Amino acid sequence: MQRKLFSLAIPALFAAVVAVSCQKEKPVASDGNEVTTTKDGNQYVLDTLNSRVEWKGYKVFKSENTSHFGKITFESGDVTVKEGKLESGKFVADMNSLTSEDLKDDAEKLNKLNGHLKSGDFFETEKFPTASYEITKVTPSAEGDYNTLLDGNLTIKGISKPVQFKANVSVNDGVASIATEPKDIMREEFGVKFQSPAENGVIKDEVSLQINVKALEKK
Repeated sequence: MQRKLFSLAIPALFAAVVAVSCQKEKPVASDGNEVTTTKDGNQYVLDTLNSRVEWKGYKVFKSENTSHFGKITFESGDVTVKEGKLESGKFVADMNSLTSEDLKDDAEKLNKLNGHLKSGDFFETEKFPTASYEITKVTPSAEGDYNTLLDGNLTIKGISKPVQFKANVSVNDGVASIATEPKDIMREEFGVKFQSPAENGVIKDEVSLQINVKALEKK
């Protein structure tokens, strides 16, 4: 089962976020079934209208938790598929598209939150307009609800960290789909360190990202 979004407090996110890319070397099998990424195979181009990053985050008060959730769209991306299996990919998220879904019916609060998230307190989108996720390894998995493990490098605010996602990956009729499990990341590791005054509640460090991607075979 797929949880909803990723967890980012008023801040965190990404992002993410997210771009997936591959190495040019040939696949290298390891002790398991994992394969290092390659660009051998058929090229698929990201369908930006039907791809997104979902986020969710929390501010903790003494009496309750409050949350915000929303999405980030992709600027570009591609994947490579060989013999019906994912080989590689690169996804670049447009951080200026970051928006809160829970406040969409309150324009004033929505604009205030979106502006704050894009400011120097959080993601500095003027300086860092994109985030990315680059896949470095693809491993088939028979455990749980996800059929694939994706290892890669997540880059937010120019800082790259290795992040592994559980994902459902499918390739059918010229469409490659990737849907990850929501993944908590620590926003402070990516330079998102803002904290509001204590009386306004504590912003949690954990931020969770969920990537949903569709790519179409290049004819």
